[in-house]
Amino acid sequence: MKHNTVYHIKRIATTMVVAILFWGCGDGYKRVGQEALKKNYPQGVATNFTLTYTETQKELSTQDSATSRVIAILKSPLNEDYDNQSFKYKVFPNGLQVDFFDEKNQKSVIQADYGIIYSQTNVIDLQGNVVIESHDGKKLETPQLYWDRKNKWIFTEAEFTYTNPEDGTVMDGQGMDFNREFTFFSAHKTFGLMTIKEEE
Repeated sequence: MKHNTVYHIKRIATTMVVAILFWGCGDGYKRVGQEALKKNYPQGVATNFTLTYTETQKELSTQDSATSRVIAILKSPLNEDYDNQSFKYKVFPNGLQVDFFDEKNQKSVIQADYGIIYSQTNVIDLQGNVVIESHDGKKLETPQLYWDRKNKWIFTEAEFTYTNPEDGTVMDGQGMDFNREFTFFSAHKTFGLMTIKEEE
């Protein structure tokens, strides 16, 4: 009986020592910087992604029917959809191309190395070797560009080079905004040389 009681006391003591060791070895390390950030995982991933934007001539009710026209087509080799986050967005890490179509169905093209669509604000952020080529040959090159889909407006605060083959001009500047049809644009600041083609 005495031997049995000693055995139980040793077992209880051993259990308490192990519990104290585990309790003392808890992770009290405070994480900061990158390791403190929660990992975000997309709710969906699509390869060879294509998204077509259309519009109708008038707002439709549930009983109306009308034809719509294509105003833009977005293509990308890879799309990661983070609409499962509190601030929803879609990422195009391997670049994208957007084809715009005006009222006469003339196509202008935007290309970039990287892009993000912010779903709640309807803004597309294009980054890295952004190039716009309009249907009439005008070309804009810049490292970053924003497209406000709701207001049909495109703008940048970055440096740019604008080439107009119609009059042979090349303009360098910083900051520019223009409409989707490229019929209006405003350069905030211009600098450098402007080359003007001389008539022969």
